[in-house]
Amino acid sequence: MAKRRARKAKGSTRYFVLQQNGKDTKHVFTGRQPRQAALKAATRGFTNIVLRERGRKRLHIFTGTRKRVKAPANAPAWMRGKQIWKSNVKKKGIKHI
Repeated sequence: MAKRRARKAKGSTRYFVLQQNGKDTKHVFTGRQPRQAALKAATRGFTNIVLRERGRKRLHIFTGTRKRVKAPANAPAWMRGKQIWKSNVKKKGIKHI
């Protein structure tokens, strides 16, 4: 009989560990989707992003960039007039381990 996997709740948070040189680092990013975690990693300055999903045997591979932009018009008062990092990622693929 085939194994059944328990389905996660719709709004559940997933954990992704950043890998560098094929090894886990201390950086853990959370999100409902791998892209959300990759955007967080790109905002912190990582460009070659390989995320290992905890509890699953797969690696999500992204390339990321970030640039300085003005805070949006609807930003809170303490953020107005400041510059923020705007990140962008592109998914290269998934590797099953």
